[in-house]
Amino acid sequence: MLKQYLQFKLSQKLSPQQIQLMKLIQLPTQAFEQRLKQELEENPALESGKDKTEDFEDSFENQEDFNDSDSINAEDINVDEYLSDDEIPEYRMQANNYSADDEDKSIPYASGTSFTQHLKTQLNTFRLNDEESQIANFLVGSVDESGYIRRSLSDIMDDLAFTQNVYTTEEKIEEVLGIVQQLDPAGVAARDLQECLSIQLHRRTQNPNVELALNIIDKAFEQFTKKHYKKLLQKFDISEIQLKDAILEIERLNPKPGGSFSGNTRIVEHVVPDFTIKIVDGELELTLNGRNAPELHVSREYNNMLKGYKESKDKSKSQKDAVLFIKQKLDAAKWFIEAIRQRQQTLFITMSAIMHYQKEYFLTGDERKLKPMILKDIADEIEMDVSTVSRVANSKYVDTPYGTKLIKEFFSESMKNDQGEDVSTREIKKILETVIEDEDKRKPLTDEKLAGMLKEKGYPIARRTVAKYREQLDIPVARLRKQI
Repeated sequence: MLKQYLQFKLSQKLSPQQIQLMKLIQLPTQAFEQRLKQELEENPALESGKDKTEDFEDSFENQEDFNDSDSINAEDINVDEYLSDDEIPEYRMQANNYSADDEDKSIPYASGTSFTQHLKTQLNTFRLNDEESQIANFLVGSVDESGYIRRSLSDIMDDLAFTQNVYTTEEKIEEVLGIVQQLDPAGVAARDLQECLSIQLHRRTQNPNVELALNIIDKAFEQFTKKHYKKLLQKFDISEIQLKDAILEIERLNPKPGGSFSGNTRIVEHVVPDFTIKIVDGELELTLNGRNAPELHVSREYNNMLKGYKESKDKSKSQKDAVLFIKQKLDAAKWFIEAIRQRQQTLFITMSAIMHYQKEYFLTGDERKLKPMILKDIADEIEMDVSTVSRVANSKYVDTPYGTKLIKEFFSESMKNDQGEDVSTREIKKILETVIEDEDKRKPLTDEKLAGMLKEKGYPIARRTVAKYREQLDIPVARLRKQI
């Protein structure tokens, strides 16, 4: 049995304009410039540069004009002429919308040959028969960005048979691999770190230190990686000074030979700070990157079209269709200009609140001065939603006297010290980092001892918490920090 009934329900939905504003706020400077360029190209009623935006709202006071049913001869007015100037919009002939002293907005691209092509070019210096050449080229194609071949010889042999119609043996592939491993940079085409370091040491000018380093890599690699120095001293019957010199030779090697190739055709990512904080006469001064504040205005030409339509006595259907299009573009242009203004205001207000919240840090640069701060703290301060603050913090950078920082790095949770005061976890991490830097590297501090030292400094945290912070700082365990 079907029943009909009424139900009242309140719901909150974001308008398309609000959604677009949120997307604009999230964009960092370079992405914002691309979005701005796209909008200028798509909407001829929007122009960049200095101009006074005329008020065109009065053009729509009499909306009934658009619904006028009087029959008018459309041939009386040439609509093409009415919109003819749009073929070459004025904005295409205008200069960039920020001053010459701003940073270059172009993203540089690396030029030159690829890493793979660089290796293949070197193969031409070797005398190889057809089979060897096919295997060598296949091996070069299997080298990853770090410079390693991460696949087994049996897998490579199968692939050669299936994809290249080359039937060979693992022994032959290993023989050709020896040739490929002679290519530059040294260590390329190694199958693991041990082989990579060994190849590089074989290329070095031989002396007692290099020979000892080679023996350590080839015959005691596991003890070396685990820093069992006493076992190494006993195994090779050497002094600590000799071992130290050999380890120094190993530390000079490149564990990722592919990363050193300058011809990698990869986009070079440049961070463009969205804000700048300076200290002027002992006070903090915040500025928004000028490229985030373009000068935009509604097209005067499109505005005049509406006025011409309003003043004309006879209005054809073609004119009405054209003027509806113009109105749509003008509305979009006006909205976009307003969205840009709101974006600037939101960015500045949010960063200003963060700057004042962390005033002690920005004045001193001491990370121990960073106060505990979460998104809600700033959202409550500026009376905006947490999601808005998150959009600003996650993708924006600020240029400070102490370097360019990602804004979200200033946010951290709080812990209580032995005085019952809230302190930032960033402060504890900085102190932990300092303690580890100052430790005796011959006898590195365990996590248990680190926890004890932090407790003495007034930060009662557990050993497992120390281990978590240490891992977040990319600091290895005590055994791997040991030095001779």
